[in-house]
Amino acid sequence: MCSSKETTLDAVIDIILEKLNAGGTVTFTPNGTSMQPMLRDGKDVVILSKPKGRLRLFDVPLYRRDNGQYVLHRVIDFGYDGSYVLCGDNQFAREKGIRDDQIIAVMTGFVRKGTPYSPFSLRYRGYVNVWYYTRLPRRVFRAVKRRLGFTDKKDKEKKDKE
Repeated sequence: MCSSKETTLDAVIDIILEKLNAGGTVTFTPNGTSMQPMLRDGKDVVILSKPKGRLRLFDVPLYRRDNGQYVLHRVIDFGYDGSYVLCGDNQFAREKGIRDDQIIAVMTGFVRKGTPYSPFSLRYRGYVNVWYYTRLPRRVFRAVKRRLGFTDKKDKEKKDKE
């Protein structure tokens, strides 16, 4: 029997670690917009397993920041000291200095509307490459859009409420 109940990762991290250390996988629905468009807030399900060695470029680890916050972002570079540089697909600020001891799990797939997607599929790899290598044009586009006064629907809704 399986139940869907909302909870925080802090509340279940010991169970998650136990399952991962036993060689199992863990699934959950992430919250937040930092990994859009790949992962939609509260809608898609990620499948995680324990990393087998060092992470590779474009892997998506679940890690814990030094402040205790859990984050699911993509590896986009490596530091000279062997640390990881991570960034959400919907962000431009790089988070540097993420260590191996902060990595809890790595995404081995995700499910959208009942359809599973593998990070090893050609379609997924195509998405990652296009999304990563268009970072600069997307950043410029977003800056120009803001400069000209165009806002997103969410920004407009927030303004209307005020």
